[in-house]
Amino acid sequence: MAKNLVIVESPAKAKTIKKYLGKDFNVLASYGHVRDLLPKEGAVDPEHDFAMKYQLIDKNEKHVDAIAKALKKADALYLATDPDREGEAISWHLYEILKDRGLLDGKQVGRVAFNEITKRAVNDAVAHPRELSADLIHAQLARRALDYLVGFNLSPLLWKKIRRGLSAGRVQSPALRLIVEREEEIEKFKPREYWTIEAEVEADKQPFTAKLTQLKGKKVSQFTLDNERKARDAEKALLDAAQSSLRTSDGAQGQLVVVKVEKKKRKRNPAAPFTTSTLQQEASRKLGFTAKKTMSIAQQLYEGIDIGGETVGLITYMRTDSVNL
Repeated sequence: MAKNLVIVESPAKAKTIKKYLGKDFNVLASYGHVRDLLPKEGAVDPEHDFAMKYQLIDKNEKHVDAIAKALKKADALYLATDPDREGEAISWHLYEILKDRGLLDGKQVGRVAFNEITKRAVNDAVAHPRELSADLIHAQLARRALDYLVGFNLSPLLWKKIRRGLSAGRVQSPALRLIVEREEEIEKFKPREYWTIEAEVEADKQPFTAKLTQLKGKKVSQFTLDNERKARDAEKALLDAAQSSLRTSDGAQGQLVVVKVEKKKRKRNPAAPFTTSTLQQEASRKLGFTAKKTMSIAQQLYEGIDIGGETVGLITYMRTDSVNL
């Protein structure tokens, strides 16, 4: 009988971690969040310090019962959900449910967090459990309360004042405003014509492109050549100078003059590790993946891929805004 019970979020992750920890550990999955706010008015009470009322999520009730049953036979409980605020909240909700059922008396309880699913990382995390983080828990509770208060109160108002089927939300409403403001900026943009002149030239059998920066002794700015007539006049003047067979006072014949050559050393640092948003952006730009497909593949890589008969986690945790490893 396993003396230690480990709780993770997904069954795929449970299978991988079970291999790493051995026979003294029983690893079960919560299948995500185990309880949520009551789906009715009053689930969050701003008048009483934002008190929140919860209920078990129906589809996960059987998984909670399985965890409770396994805990009765174990000496220690390790909460090993994801290392972000959502994972911390899942661990806290499970802790509260099990405590209310009187199943934690005399049990050792620890929060286990790891950013990669490898044998070394998992075993090291289990060897050094910590307490639940109140900061992460409160961050998730605040997020959930705002989701409820904004959506529950504003969506019906939109239905009443505009039309049915509209919705408002903590994230989607500000995002919609950003899109609208950007579109308004685009509509207000006044295009302005400008021309640039470049020459395909060669020196010492080395071809390169030169850009016109001075014309008739004056610096050429972005809007110096602001119509086709000026651009064509400048082009003709340059071609005449290049093709002229008359020698100038300094002996040059039919040549453009390079007035300045600058040499600079450029240092480029390697790109930082991906955050969630940069991962999605690159996958979309280079592979054409949707955000959903990107995160689904990343989840599989994080939880582990079978390589040579062994399941190995290949990337660190993908839901992050940090570039530190």
